[in-house]
Amino acid sequence: MSFNTLDQVDLRGQRVFIRCDLNVPLDASGRISDDTRIRASLGGIRHALSQGARVMVASHLGRPKEGRLAPGESLAPVAKRLGELLGAPVALVGDWLDRPFDVAPGQVALLENCRANVGEKANAEALARRMAALCDVYVNDAFGTAHRAEATTEALARLAPIACAGPLMASELHALGRALANPARPLAAIVGGAKVSTKLSILESLAAQVEWLVVGGGMANTFLLAAGHPIGRSLCEPEMVETARAVAAALAARGAQLFMPTDVVTATEFSPTARATVKAVADVAPDDMILDFGPESVAQLVAMLGQCKTIVWNGPLGVFEIEQFSHGTRTLAHAIARMDAFSLAGGGDTVAAINQFEVEECIDYVSTAGGAFLEFLEGKSLPAVKALQDRRH
Repeated sequence: MSFNTLDQVDLRGQRVFIRCDLNVPLDASGRISDDTRIRASLGGIRHALSQGARVMVASHLGRPKEGRLAPGESLAPVAKRLGELLGAPVALVGDWLDRPFDVAPGQVALLENCRANVGEKANAEALARRMAALCDVYVNDAFGTAHRAEATTEALARLAPIACAGPLMASELHALGRALANPARPLAAIVGGAKVSTKLSILESLAAQVEWLVVGGGMANTFLLAAGHPIGRSLCEPEMVETARAVAAALAARGAQLFMPTDVVTATEFSPTARATVKAVADVAPDDMILDFGPESVAQLVAMLGQCKTIVWNGPLGVFEIEQFSHGTRTLAHAIARMDAFSLAGGGDTVAAINQFEVEECIDYVSTAGGAFLEFLEGKSLPAVKALQDRRH
C-alpha cells in the first residue's frame, strides 16, 4: 500500500486535524473503563505537538443521532483522560463548526463528537468542505473506522490541502499487509466465532490464501456436523453445512488443509459450574454441548502452528471466559506468544483473550480495530484507506 504518512509532512505552525478512534467504553457513571484506544492514539498527537502544530483531534463516541448529543455521548471524559496522558489540559470544543475557536501552536483541542454533525454518516461533501477549511493537514489515525465512508474518514481526506496516515493507521496497514498481502509462508489463520454465517466472507477469502485454516468456537460445530460427526446440543447452524463443505473443498482444491479437532470438551449445561468432560468427537452424546477443543486437538494444533511463519488469529477456540472451557484458547495464546512466526491478532473476543492470558507483549501485532480488521480479512477495499492512497504524491 502506498500513502503519505505523518512523518513525511512538515507540521511546523500548521493547523493539523487528526481523526482518531477514541470510542472508549464508559461505565454506568460515565467513567472510562478501558483507555486502550486513547493510549494507542497518543503517538500521532505527540508527534504533531512536538513540531509546534495547532492540533485538533476529532473522534466519535457511541452512536449519537445527528444534530444533537444525548447524555453520555459527550467526549468530555475522553478530553480529561487525554489531558492526563499528555500531561497538559485538553480543551473540549463544542459547536466547532458553527463558532470560531483557536488552538495555539503546541497545544491540542478535542472536537466534540463528530457523529453528531449532520451529514457525517452520509459522507456529505458540504460538511467535509467546512472541516477542510479548519485545517492545513488532515491525518487519519483511526483504522478502526477505515471501513466506513464518512465525512471525517473519507470525504475530508479527499478535500483537505494535505492528507496522510497517522502512525497507528500506518502500523495497522503494515501489519495486515505483512500477514496477508505478502506473507511469509506457511500461513495459518485461526477464525473463531459463534456462527459461520457472520464470518462466511472471511472464511471464503482465507480459504483462497492460507495453507492451514482453523475454525474454532461455535463455528467449529457446524464444520464437525458437515464432516459427519455428532455434535449433540452444541451451538450450530445446520443450514450452513453445505457452505462449510464448500470451504473445506476450496482448501483441498489448493492443497491446503482444514484443521478439525479430534477431541473436544463437553458439558450438559452451559454455566460456570458445569462439569467438563473430554471426549473423542465420535463419542459426543445427544445431550452434550461442545464448549472447547480437547487437549489432544490443542497439542496437534500447536504442533501444526509451529511449522508456520505467519499466523492470523481472529476468535477463540472455546468459551474461554469459563475456566473449565478455557484450556484450548489459553494454550493457543501462550503457544503463539512463544513462536517465531509473525503473529497478527484482532477482534474483540481475541483481544479479550490475549489480555486475560497476559500475552499481549508477545504477539507481534494486536489490532485495535474491529470491523475494519474483519473487512480487511475479507479482502474488501477500505474507503478511508483508498482515499489516502488516492492522495499519494
